[in-house]
Amino acid sequence: MDVWSKNLPWWVVSILLLCVFQSVSGQIRYSIPEEMRKGLFVGDVAKDLGLDVKRLVSGRARLVINDNNQYVALNVNKGHLVVSERIDREKLCSKKSPCSFSLEIVLEDPLELFSVTIEIQDINDHAPAFSKKEIKLEISESTPTGTVFLLDSAADPDVGINSLQSYSLKPTDNFVLKQHTRADGSKYTEMVLQALLDREKQSEHNLILTAEDGGEPQRSGTVKIHVNVLDANDNAPVFTESIYKASVIENALLGTVVAKVSAIDADQGYNGNVTYSFTHLEEDSTSPFQMNPQTGEVKITGAIDYETSQNYEINLQAKDPWGMTGASKLFVDIIDVNDNSPTVSMTSYSGKISEDSAHGTVVALISVHDKDSGKNGQVRLNIDENLPFKIKTSLRNYYTLITDRTLDREKQSSYNITLTATDEGFPSLSSRKTVILDVTDVNDNAPTFIKSVYSTQVIENNAPGLSVLRIQATDPDMGQNARISYFLIDSEINGNPVSTYFSIDAEKGVIHSVRSLDYEQIKEFKIVVRAQDGGSPPFSSNSTVIIYVQDQNDNAPQVLYPVQSGGSLVAEMVPRSADVGYLVTKVVAVDVDSGQNAWLSYKLQKATDRALFEVGLQNGEIRTIRQVTDKDVVKQRLTVIVEDNGHPSRSATVNVNVAVADSFPEVLSEFTDFIHDKEYNDNLTFFLVLALAVVSFLFITCLVVIISVKIYRWKQSRLYHSSLPVIPYYPPRYSDTLGSGTLPHVYNYEVCRTMDSRSSDIKYMQPINQSLVSVDSAGNDTLTLQRENKSGDISQMSTLVS
Repeated sequence: MDVWSKNLPWWVVSILLLCVFQSVSGQIRYSIPEEMRKGLFVGDVAKDLGLDVKRLVSGRARLVINDNNQYVALNVNKGHLVVSERIDREKLCSKKSPCSFSLEIVLEDPLELFSVTIEIQDINDHAPAFSKKEIKLEISESTPTGTVFLLDSAADPDVGINSLQSYSLKPTDNFVLKQHTRADGSKYTEMVLQALLDREKQSEHNLILTAEDGGEPQRSGTVKIHVNVLDANDNAPVFTESIYKASVIENALLGTVVAKVSAIDADQGYNGNVTYSFTHLEEDSTSPFQMNPQTGEVKITGAIDYETSQNYEINLQAKDPWGMTGASKLFVDIIDVNDNSPTVSMTSYSGKISEDSAHGTVVALISVHDKDSGKNGQVRLNIDENLPFKIKTSLRNYYTLITDRTLDREKQSSYNITLTATDEGFPSLSSRKTVILDVTDVNDNAPTFIKSVYSTQVIENNAPGLSVLRIQATDPDMGQNARISYFLIDSEINGNPVSTYFSIDAEKGVIHSVRSLDYEQIKEFKIVVRAQDGGSPPFSSNSTVIIYVQDQNDNAPQVLYPVQSGGSLVAEMVPRSADVGYLVTKVVAVDVDSGQNAWLSYKLQKATDRALFEVGLQNGEIRTIRQVTDKDVVKQRLTVIVEDNGHPSRSATVNVNVAVADSFPEVLSEFTDFIHDKEYNDNLTFFLVLALAVVSFLFITCLVVIISVKIYRWKQSRLYHSSLPVIPYYPPRYSDTLGSGTLPHVYNYEVCRTMDSRSSDIKYMQPINQSLVSVDSAGNDTLTLQRENKSGDISQMSTLVS
């Protein structure tokens, strides 16, 4: 059992433990006795407010108490209000009754506020006590019966029935008590002389004054009264007024005279001297006043605060030298002045808000208090009008700060909000509190590329992994919402996915070449890059990247004509009657590069007779530079080098065989040796050794083959005189050079061969301007000449070279 329950009967304890609550508009009230142990049950707020315990947990329920003392605590898991600190009603409220304190229960998401009032019931834990252990009185023996003597009052900090209720005096031979009650309910007593005193019979009287309260069990306190009987003093002092009234403003200066009292004693001389004093001051009284015992002036000697006490009632006493006294009262009213500035406290404030919050979103719950009263205690709360917020009144002294306009973190990421609380006093007082509100980011902006189209150049034949270009996008959001990743949009280039040509660093935006590029295949790449942020949902934007491939001189010129093949040997025929400038042939070459890399020049590198031929630098035409004579050898070999204009330049060489002769048989005799020389190679020794090894076998085989060949030739000679098909031969890619590349004019060279040229006779046309000799070295040596007459008709001839 705790202290208070030991001192109270069971039916009183039952009444005090009953929690009376009222839930009206979110307000409840409980009543508990003082001195309860820590942890004892106060009330079930969850049940009384009609709330689910889960709502208390999810709403992060907490108590807001204006006082610094946390007398109660909230058990969120059970929804119970329990005692967290011993409550002393006398310390909390002194003589104030009823004694109570208020608190608020705050819930968030959504914000809810409930007011709770807890009334503290008094228990009889204090006994009445006198400020002095002994009261000394000096009374003249001539004092008439009925004279009243004021006695010091006992102090009992309890209230109600537990406070001071009655006084008693023993013995009562000469004196009796007369009990009085003040306007505030406190009691004081006067001792009345009921029988005359006789100093000669008894000069001293010792009495016991007992003060008792009405608690259960009853408590009491005593004080001794020592009465010294004096010789006669016929008149007692009398105050000029029965009640004095005065008023003074709070915070008045020390020494200020509040009132001046006076009393008159009808006695003369020494017996008429009067001294003034206060009486009935309680032991714990801290009176801010002091009386001058000689003049009767009441001055301020301590701090006067209207918020602590609004008025004072002071008992006055005037006493002559012989102990006769007179009594009066002084009422001092304290006038309130506006001496307290409002206080602003943030009851609920997280310090941040999302930029997509709707209008009217609650940012903070603010409480404002002013200790002054009346208009001095009425407070207005304001903020800067330029801010996207406004103040809305709530319960009692509570305000809510809500959004008034749309927020945009990208324009302003935080706000310094100054709350100004101003009272209605004159002059008004105000206080300010500045809080910082951070605006949290939401993903409401898409990445933006610095350029809508990027372009760059890459030289062909680059190394795989080459960094081609870096693109960059910006996002005004922050954090994950501003984290940008880069991707290539899936597309096809020449039927291949773009990823086979390029890749991109997802974080840095650097585009790399996956493989080596070839200008001759693709000259320009157009790809689309996407920048995507890391928000949810993500936002993205696209940009176009154009990559131009620059040509490099990586291709050597290709000779289209004359055709160089291992199976046959082409020879140009020049008549011995050819004049200076005679067009022998034209070297045709192309370069798949572009620009100056494809500009070709022709030079005569080697020649059998350099004084006979020259090559056109730009057109590749081979012409005679002097008159052809009979002394010139029939077989002429020219080596022409074709170079491009690149850096470094690339080249190709071509061998041109020229036959200087007027008749075809003359050509055959010269080129037969040429053909056999061409086929000679360094492997001759190997074949000779091999031939010796198999000579025995070949001897027998050759006899059979010779007989077969003779029969075969006889049959073929009969077929030779018939009409034979002609197969045209075109130099590769030559026909595509019409009007483009390095050929300024159109040249058409055509070689015709028969199906079989094994014949011993030669058919040929009359000498023409141009002729072509082709020697086939693929087993059967055949020389083919093509001539073109002036009318453009083509005649052909073939002969067997044995």
